[in-house]
Amino acid sequence: MRTLFRSLALALTLKARIAAADPPREGLALPAAPPADKPLSPYLTRVEPDARITFRFFAPEASAVAVVVGANPRTAKPAMLARGEDGLWAVTLGPYPPDLYEYFFVVDGLRSIDSGSSYQKPQRQVNTSLVLVPGSILDERAVPHGELRLVTYTSHALGAQRHMYLYTPPGYGDHSPPLPVLYLYHGFGDTALSWVTQGRVPQILDNLLAENKAKPMIVAIPDSETDGPEMVPEDFPAATRRQGFYPTNTAAADRELMEDILPFVSKHYRVRRSAESRALAGLSQGGYQALVSGLTHLGTFGWLASFSGVSTATVPNEAVARALEQPDRVNQSLRDLTVTVGSDDTVTGADVEALERTLKERAIRHHFRVYPGLHHEMDVWRASLQELLQRLFKS
Repeated sequence: MRTLFRSLALALTLKARIAAADPPREGLALPAAPPADKPLSPYLTRVEPDARITFRFFAPEASAVAVVVGANPRTAKPAMLARGEDGLWAVTLGPYPPDLYEYFFVVDGLRSIDSGSSYQKPQRQVNTSLVLVPGSILDERAVPHGELRLVTYTSHALGAQRHMYLYTPPGYGDHSPPLPVLYLYHGFGDTALSWVTQGRVPQILDNLLAENKAKPMIVAIPDSETDGPEMVPEDFPAATRRQGFYPTNTAAADRELMEDILPFVSKHYRVRRSAESRALAGLSQGGYQALVSGLTHLGTFGWLASFSGVSTATVPNEAVARALEQPDRVNQSLRDLTVTVGSDDTVTGADVEALERTLKERAIRHHFRVYPGLHHEMDVWRASLQELLQRLFKS
């Protein structure tokens, strides 16, 4: 909310300054737009038939334009675009394997989204675009499709009206048999739409269900950040985020999950009520929230997963510590505990390593997967989700 107020204040201030400003001096012109008499397609980034990608950026006044593709700092390197006619910069890279790729432009040193694309990475501060190279499970295929709903609910725990995405499988209706539910948290700085747009949850589940590789389920995707007045993310720099933001936000998210989200889903959807029919998962910050809520409320969830998650190695939590001291109870309560990470993850790699070591030392059953060559990125989390979905609710 404070972020919204700041944005509104800034907008009003800028509006007042513009209204009070002198008329523009002669010769001071706004940047040109693409010529209106030419088709738009030559100005758009596109995937070529051979799986190469032609990146384009219209910037007639720019002196240098580069594009950075991917999220892994070891492989994502700037590639320079060449200036063409009418101020259109372009470069063709690849070919790329089928996947969904992040990219952004650097224009005279300024980072920019692809202003010619409507496919942006959902973030609280949008600075990255997306491009899909077809040919994988991420595609929209001609299969039965589930339904994605954006619902509004009252969060008594937070004293706010909140939003959540709900995926229901093909054929779900008022007379469907009760279904299991996966509750899925996103990471720091992202939004609930991240798992939908970049995580491709609807496409992955539709395609797995069509191949009979997953059980029909409902997926609830809440906002991992609780957005209270004391929880403005930019007030927590990376150096101190684990001391301030994560524990406070996670405690609030846990209250909301137990007091508001679970009761809302149970009331408005046909769901099973047993722990064996509830799963909780998350990535990065959301992985920590899943770990805390899952181990704090043993007996509520039968399936727990942390993808590249922050752990109690750097953000201590008393309830998690107590649970991990009772390995027999954890093993009895959880049908599956999954921990994954990219081999080159410098953000939470140490957290995951410490958690996995503790689980092994205390003989707590779990699945552990390292994705070679990958960093702290969606390529890890989409793959982790695909593997988890194919195990969920089957034992």
